[in-house]
Amino acid sequence: MMDADRKMVVVARLRAAPLVGWQFACAVLLGVLVVRLDWSGDPLDALRNMIFGQPLLLLGIAAVLMVWAYMIGMWRRRGDYLRHDGVTLYRGTSAEWPLALVCDVVVARGNLGLESLRLVVDDDSEVTRELVKLYMLEGPPEVVRDGVMFAVARVGGRMEAVTVH
Repeated sequence: MMDADRKMVVVARLRAAPLVGWQFACAVLLGVLVVRLDWSGDPLDALRNMIFGQPLLLLGIAAVLMVWAYMIGMWRRRGDYLRHDGVTLYRGTSAEWPLALVCDVVVARGNLGLESLRLVVDDDSEVTRELVKLYMLEGPPEVVRDGVMFAVARVGGRMEAVTVH
């Protein structure tokens, strides 16, 4: 079934500054790694040296490019990063959850000490799913939580206490 006819409701937007900062950091790190490559000799020797002589540097370049591509994807979806269509909750283009299975949205501190909004899903799993880091959110986390819980209440047909801002 095609979901193109459903109207999307934006729950949260991302701030531009952290995304630009991450992209700038990736560009600087990529420049440093490319400069450290050994470009001496003919092109075939340089390529052979990159692949066999400096494999960790080449893997570092690949990792930086992957992070940069992920940040560009977040940049493109920053205006409607968390959204729902009345049936499914979407995070960017990478994840989606049925609203009927969502139990709660909580703020939790990760391993690095950064707080994030996490989704509690009723799928017999003890793991919460990360929605977004708090420093990336454009608005307060309470608004995002209330928006998700309001959508969940409408899908489930049950009335729950939801604050409106």
